[in-house]
Amino acid sequence: MEIAMIISVIITTLSLLTSYLRIKQAKKQISEMKDILVDIKNGNSNRRILSTPNELVAPIAYEINEIIISYEDKLSAFRQTEDTNKQLMTSLSHDVRTPLTTLIGYLDAAHKGIVTGEERENYIRIARRKAYNLKEYIDMLFDWFKLNSDEFPMEMNRVEIGELTRSILIDWIPIFEDKKIDYSVEIPEQALQVKLDTEAYIRILSNLIQNVIAHSSADKIEITLSKQDKNVKILLADNGVGIEEKDLAHIFERLYKCDKGRSEKGSGLGLYIVYQLVKRMKGKITVDSIRWKKTVFTLCFPLID
Repeated sequence: MEIAMIISVIITTLSLLTSYLRIKQAKKQISEMKDILVDIKNGNSNRRILSTPNELVAPIAYEINEIIISYEDKLSAFRQTEDTNKQLMTSLSHDVRTPLTTLIGYLDAAHKGIVTGEERENYIRIARRKAYNLKEYIDMLFDWFKLNSDEFPMEMNRVEIGELTRSILIDWIPIFEDKKIDYSVEIPEQALQVKLDTEAYIRILSNLIQNVIAHSSADKIEITLSKQDKNVKILLADNGVGIEEKDLAHIFERLYKCDKGRSEKGSGLGLYIVYQLVKRMKGKITVDSIRWKKTVFTLCFPLID
């Protein structure tokens, strides 16, 4: 009986001692946590709380680490957005103010009689063209803001994409002819039904065509629409200067501009908007290019019965 009591006392003592040591260790770790959190608060977000699964504070330590990682991700996204906004403002000062100043110059010259006759008419034509270019840029800018604030309305409807594509391209034919760009369009008579937002599809195709006209120096453009398995595929190809391989991976990033072989004009928003709109309509877009030979943009949208 005495032996049993002694064993019980020993076990109880060991249990209390173990508990005491665990509590002491936990208090030490909590103190370390406090120091780490103060360090993080002061800007060192690389700190993490180390703990093994069997320790009392392990669940708290792991949860705090998750919060720190989440905070760091959000902070990184905020910094990226801030950098993008700064870049956008710099771009705005050049892409809006410069053509606006030029536009005012042409109009002032025509209004004040500095130029007369045919030269005056030519100045007015140039001013009109620059005004339309400026409006197009501002429209694109608004699309970018709406996409980033999730305010771009999407009304997905069943459409016959062949007929819709024809109606869009009809408006571009006079522009192709004015720019002396040969064009080839292949659209099958077969009805191909897809679910799209019509306005978004118009913006996608128009941005891609405008990208060719503004940046490729191409004199030929080919647009092909076809059925491929359970998808409809739209190819837009040009024979222009092409895109360097190092730029292809970034071509759909916002505010990205190719450095060489492309025009310095442009906002860096057009292809980003295209990519986002295609993605929101459950489609896919890719680009392939051979330098100085051709560039092909490929759009795919799921067919519906």
